[in-house]
Formats: sequence, structure tokens, C-alpha cells
Amino acid sequence: MIHPTAIIDPDAQIHESCEIGPYCTVGRGASLGLGNRLISHVVIQNRTTIGEGNVFHPFGVIGGVPQDTKYKGEQSQLVIGNNNTIRESVTLNIGTTGGGGITSIGSNNLIMAYVHVAHDVTIGDHAIIANSCQIAGHVVIEDWATIGGLTGVSQHIRIGAHCYIGGCSGIDRDVPPFTLGRGPTSNFVILGINVIGLRRHGFSLKDIEVLQELNRIFFKDRSLEKELALQHLESALGSEGVVQSFVTFVRDSKKGIFR
Repeated sequence: MIHPTAIIDPDAQIHESCEIGPYCTVGRGASLGLGNRLISHVVIQNRTTIGEGNVFHPFGVIGGVPQDTKYKGEQSQLVIGNNNTIRESVTLNIGTTGGGGITSIGSNNLIMAYVHVAHDVTIGDHAIIANSCQIAGHVVIEDWATIGGLTGVSQHIRIGAHCYIGGCSGIDRDVPPFTLGRGPTSNFVILGINVIGLRRHGFSLKDIEVLQELNRIFFKDRSLEKELALQHLESALGSEGVVQSFVTFVRDSKKGIFR
């Protein structure tokens, strides 16, 4: 169903099951799959490919051009998966050639009101990004991560899977998976393991206990330099999958991690 006040470019591809509400605009190059709903006043621009079952609340701008002075109109794109909820006044930008040309949003995410997701960002599945978060270019947000409201994330940062970042935080280094942290950029602190989130996501009691021991070795004992602490972790708990994931994340970090 397409409301008569909606403006649809003839070249846009819209599945017949989509609901396009009042005063929406869908531009050239946009593609909307099965069962998407644009409630009202939603703008879909440029090469934006949207999967199935997503809901877009009013005043979002989806697929806007990057806020990057290096962008010169190249045919980059935004790709969105399935069953995401995009709340009011969210802005999602297309990619740039410098970041591979694609901004990617996975499936089953909740992106709350006034969030900005810049060019070349990659968001996995089941993430929650709360109100007014500002996500700079080239950021990676892994599966099941939660970011509290009014948080700013700098360029090229990686937010690990299953972590929880408290509101009003400033992130200028990578946040390791499974952790709980909060604070402004100058004083962001890892507080421990995201136990509540891990329980909700079905982690076993054994995995949680292993991660609590990881927390003691890596975060609470600051006497060991980072690589020595990782070696200690591998020696004590290296057979555990969650520890292997953690160690790989830390070693792969290019911006440094909060510790």
C-alpha cells in the first residue's frame, strides 16, 4: 500500500507488500523487499537496499550522502537486512570508496531515535543503539552489542560482541567483547563482564564463570602488560571458546582497547 502523498521514483523497486505511509519519499536506486513499513515522512535515498520486515519511524533519512569531504558522488550504497526497527529521526549514510563503498546494517537491530550512523559503518545483528548515539565513519558494531544513549563513537572503532556501554560515554578505543563499561572519553572504564546480557543471550553458567576469571586476570590485575596478560589467559583458559574470541579481538585491535 502506497499513500497518495508519498513520492516514489519510477526506478525504485518496492515489493507490493510494503506499506509506504504519508509524505514518504523513495528515490532512484532504492530497493525495498517484502513487508517493509515506512510509517510517515521517511526519506529513502540513493543506492539503498532494504531486506524484509523492517519498520522505519517518521523523519528518518535513510541512505543520505556521507558527511565526508572526500566523497565526490561515487555510487556507494547502504545495505539493510531484515526485521530492524529504525526509530524517529535516524540518519543512516551510504558508504565511501575509502571504506569499501558500503554501510551495512544487519538484522534484528533496534536503532533508537536521533541516532546517526555514518559512512562505512558495519552493524551486525541484534544490536541495540539507544537514543542520540552518534556513530562516526568506519565503526564496526558486533552482534548483540548494546550502546547507551548519548554516546559518541569515534572513527574506525570496533565495539565487541555482547558488550554493554553505559549512556553518555565517549569511545575512542575498541571495546572488547563480553564487557561492561561506561564513562567519558577521558575516563571510560571497563567495569567487568556483562553478566546480565550474557544470561539473556543464553550463555552457559560455565562460560560466564570463565569470563569472570578472564576479568580477574586481564582487567583487575594491571601488573601485567597487555600481551603478557593475554599469554596468561591462553595458558590458564585458552581451550575455552569465549576466551579465544576475546584474545583474538584484543590482538586484532588497531586503535587500542579500553582496559
